[in-house]
Amino acid sequence: MSKLSGIKKYLGFIVLFACFSACSLSVKAQRFEGGLLGGLNASQVEGDKFSGYHKPGINVGGYVQTDINRSVFLGAELKYSQKGSRKNPDPKNPEDEKYIMRLGYVDVPFYLGVRTGETVALKLGFSAGYLMHSSEHNNYGPLPDAQKRAYNKMDYQAFLGVSYKITERLRVDVKAAMSVLPIRDLPGEEGYYYWDDEFNNVLSTSLYYRLDF
Repeated sequence: MSKLSGIKKYLGFIVLFACFSACSLSVKAQRFEGGLLGGLNASQVEGDKFSGYHKPGINVGGYVQTDINRSVFLGAELKYSQKGSRKNPDPKNPEDEKYIMRLGYVDVPFYLGVRTGETVALKLGFSAGYLMHSSEHNNYGPLPDAQKRAYNKMDYQAFLGVSYKITERLRVDVKAAMSVLPIRDLPGEEGYYYWDDEFNNVLSTSLYYRLDF
């Protein structure tokens, strides 16, 4: 087994453990809530040589959350999230390169939150995502199969975020997430870890609406 395969297996165990822990705590906790979420992503891919969060996308799904005490809470989400990369050509230069990478994931984030006041909370979390579909395009349309490189099916991301409560039912979250393992390898000789592979880098803004159960 390769070192990377071992790391993926280890992260898989962490995700399963977090899932069982969240379910156990939600049963024991005094406060339990859930609802819907939806928002926008601004994405780039580290390693593809195109800088900037130029690839827009959506994120939509649901969440559950439970309090540990008045200040600390745990949560989990299940959502569809669009990521990728985009390089727009210079309109003054018709020969300038165009590139679009479209990636669609089903993400399962787990997070720990700390309330710093009545309306603001900080979040730290880890997410496992399964790649549902992918495509790449250049100036001439979809990339030929001979030029494509396979993506890893799983994307593991660490994220930080801040949440602001607008009303008792509605809040807005802003998160920054970064892959901890490559989404695919770059061709050529091996080099420094973050220079030799590609990683998702996503900024997201989402609205959360609490439902009554």
